[in-house]
Amino acid sequence: MRLGLALASFLILATGEATAGQIEAHIDLSDQRMTVSLDGNALHDWPVSTARTGKFTPVGLYTVQSMKRMHYSTLYNNAPMPWSIFFSGNFAIHGTDQTDRLGEPASAGCVRLHPEHAEILYRLVLEHGRANALISIAP
Repeated sequence: MRLGLALASFLILATGEATAGQIEAHIDLSDQRMTVSLDGNALHDWPVSTARTGKFTPVGLYTVQSMKRMHYSTLYNNAPMPWSIFFSGNFAIHGTDQTDRLGEPASAGCVRLHPEHAEILYRLVLEHGRANALISIAP
């Protein structure tokens, strides 16, 4: 164990940065839940809201395209989208002020989270790097 810590310390000193962990945000559309794991270890399990009837949330594997601390929707009346993590065009994971709707389909397609949970996820991605984050969405 000491050798591992020494090697990790050497790598940090040599490169100036810590080794990043792999983050996965898995969204289950049928359960309206998101699980967040780091290096395969579950960290969080949260309710979400995804697409309501007549709309859709894309299914598949995605990487982070961009992130914005506070975004205002250009498609839906300037709706606030705090802690936005965009993964496919205009689709994002973000906080919502409609927390009473979490756990049921209610969005126009984005994945909505409680703002505190969205901030935790946003900061995890910042800490470990966008390249080390995977978003999986299952039906």
